[in-house]
Amino acid sequence: MKFSIAVNMTRRRPDVPMERVVAEALEMVVAAEALGFDVAWAAEHHSIEYTIAPNPLLLIMHWAEHARRIRLGTAVITAPYWNPLRAAGEIALTDILTNGRLEVGFGRGAYQYEFGRMAGGMPQELGGAHLRELIPAVQKLWEGDYAHDGTIWKFPRATSVPKPLQRPHPPLWVAARDPDTYDWTVRHGLGVMATPLSKPDREVENLAGRLAKALADHPGARRPPFMVLRRTCVYEDARDWRLPAETAVEDVRVFNGLFYNAAGVVNGFATPMDPTASDGAAPPLTPEVLRDNLMFGTPDHVMERIRHYERLGVDHYCYGASFGLPHDVAMRSLELFGRQVMPHFATTPAPA
Repeated sequence: MKFSIAVNMTRRRPDVPMERVVAEALEMVVAAEALGFDVAWAAEHHSIEYTIAPNPLLLIMHWAEHARRIRLGTAVITAPYWNPLRAAGEIALTDILTNGRLEVGFGRGAYQYEFGRMAGGMPQELGGAHLRELIPAVQKLWEGDYAHDGTIWKFPRATSVPKPLQRPHPPLWVAARDPDTYDWTVRHGLGVMATPLSKPDREVENLAGRLAKALADHPGARRPPFMVLRRTCVYEDARDWRLPAETAVEDVRVFNGLFYNAAGVVNGFATPMDPTASDGAAPPLTPEVLRDNLMFGTPDHVMERIRHYERLGVDHYCYGASFGLPHDVAMRSLELFGRQVMPHFATTPAPA
C-alpha cells in the first residue's frame, strides 16, 4: 500500500486572506513529506473558491521549492481545457523542474459550471472524448515529431519541447468512475484514480469490481495501480467525531451543488446544495452517515478500514485532506494518520 495526500486550497469566506490559504496548504504538503507520504496531489479548477487551482502544475512548482523528496502530482489535469501541445510541453517542463518527481493524473472534468466557462458550454459528460484523445496525443508528442488529425484537435507535425526527464514519461493516471473509462484506462496501461465520493464502502467495492471487470475483458493486460481517494480525519478519542462530521456535511453540500449542477456560484463562492437532498446514497447525508461513510475514526478504526480496501485490491490510498476542518485539527489528524496508521502498511520504519 502506498499513501498520498490531496491538498486543495479553499476559501470558505471572503474575509479569509489568500496568503493564509496558500501557507496552510504548503504546511500540509511539507508535513506529509516528513511523515513519509509518497505523493502530494494538486487539483485543477477554475473560478470557484471551493478549490483554488487554476493551474496544478504551477502549484506543484511552488510546493517543490519547499518539499524536496515527496513526489508531486496533478489530480487532475482537466482534458477539455488543454491543447495537447500545451499539455505536453508544460508537463515535461514541470517534470524537469521537479527533478523527475512528477505524477500526472488526467480527468474529463467534474463541474458543469466550469464547462460553461472553460469549454464553451459543452455538456460535462462529453469530456471523456477529450480525455481519450488528449492522452495518446501527448504521449506521441513526447516521443518526437507527430502530426495530429483528431476529432477535437488538429495540428501539423510538431513535438513536445522540452521532453520529460522521466522516460518514456512520468507515470500517468486517469480519474475513472464509469465502466467505459475503466476499460479504456486498462487497455492503455494507465493508473486508475477512483473516488467513492461520500458513499459508503460498498461503493469502493463497486469501483474495485469495475476494475476487475476491465481486467477480465482484457486478458494479459497489466494490472494498473488502483488509488482510492477519501476525505479523511483521524482523532484519538472516538467521541470526537462530531466536528469533522459536521464540517463534512457542509463540505459535501457545497461539492454536491457543483457536482450535480444544483446550486449557483456568486463571486466565486458556491452555494451549498439543499440540505434535504442526497447524493444518491441512502439514507440522507447526516453527520452520522458521513462519520460512517468517510474515512473518519481512531487510528485503529481507520487502519482496519484501509485493510479492507487493501483486500479489495486498492494499492494506493489517497488521504483527502481538504474539507474545511480548522487547520490545527487537520494537522493533528494528518500526524495521527502518518504516525499511527501508515506504519501498519509500511515496509520501511516510520519517520522519527
